Parts: sequence; C-alpha cells; structure tokens
Amino acid sequence: MAPLVTRALAADDPTGWFEPLYAAAAQGRATVPWDRGMPHWLLQEWAERRNLAGEGRRALVVGCGLGSDAEFIAGRGLRTTAFDIAPSAIEGARTRYPGSSVDYRVADLFDLPDDWRAAFDLVLESQTIQALPDPPRRAAIERIAELVAPGGTLLVLAMARDETDHPGEWPPWPITRREIDAFAAAGLQAVRIDMVGDGGRMPPGRRWIAEFTAPADRG
Repeated sequence: MAPLVTRALAADDPTGWFEPLYAAAAQGRATVPWDRGMPHWLLQEWAERRNLAGEGRRALVVGCGLGSDAEFIAGRGLRTTAFDIAPSAIEGARTRYPGSSVDYRVADLFDLPDDWRAAFDLVLESQTIQALPDPPRRAAIERIAELVAPGGTLLVLAMARDETDHPGEWPPWPITRREIDAFAAAGLQAVRIDMVGDGGRMPPGRRWIAEFTAPADRG
C-alpha cells in the first residue's frame, strides 16, 4: 500500500491510491487492510444502544469500501445509499452482496450530487477521514457534515490520537479531538464524543466514536 500512497501524494492526488488498491485486491495481488468482512464493532454496539431501525429513514455510508457497514445498516431497515470513489470497491461490494437493497454508487466526496445535501437521516463516516491527509481532510469534514438532514444523525468512527502524537507516515492517520470537533464547527451539534480502547481488536489503538445531530431548522 505504501508505494501507492507515495505515488498518489506525489501527484497531488490524495485519493488516487484507493482505486489501484481495490483493483489489485480484486486480482488477488493485494489486501484491503480495513476490510473486516463484517460491520465495524463500534457501529454494531451503537446501533444496539440506539435500537436503530428504519421506519422509512434514509442512510448514507461514506467511503463504503466493500459494503459491510452499508449492509448492516440496510439490515436494520434503513433505505441505504453507499458510495466510494473507487469503482473496483463498488464492483466488489455488488459482487459480495448480490441482490442487496443497498444503492451502491461510484462517487467523489468532493463532487456529490446536489440532491444529497441535507438529505440523509443517518450518515456514517467510518474511517474515511483518517485515510486523508490535510488538505483535503478539513474540506472532507465539511462535505460530510453537509449531507445530514435536519434533525438527522452523523456517526463518526475513527482511530484517535492526541494533538502531541505523531500521526505516522502512512494511513491511517489517526485524528485529533480538534478534528472531531470540526464536524460541529461545520454546522452540527455534538451529542456524544467518546474515546475508547481497542478491546483487543486490530489494529491496536484508541478509537473515536462521535455522534452529532443537525439542527432541525438547518437551511
């Protein structure tokens, strides 16, 4: 993965390594390190606590990869759209889950359909921001915040670090509390922000689980 990231960053294309990685994985020449084959454990725990259910609500999964989180949310009854910038990721998700109710799309976070703005009752951002340097990380936070419907919820899951910690040379680049708070600065209200341990899960390290809501009167 490191050579792909190096080339993409050198070309000033910080998302340009995703498609080559997923394409190589589809050919058996690489593995996608964050593909768990199951929904994120923090998403599952949060959904149980919240008794997450659809009732006609719309959900969006940002940077969905091969679809595990999207399928889990759809299984709770939400009308789920999931997108990724990598066509090979979307093809892989459709292949892995034939007949799925999820609307899988190839899309760029920085060039999404206009009608997605403030359109989703639940937005899941799981480990996408941490795969981006800054820039464009701050711009990505703003774009994600814009997707939440009035009264809707944003759930953010990410590796965590203190401000004084070195982020490391390669993704994931764990994010700071200041970056988590940037979702609120982008127009949302923090409901709960927790830093939790890894519970023995890989990769090791602390995680953020942060829930935000959009004001009911947002424009």
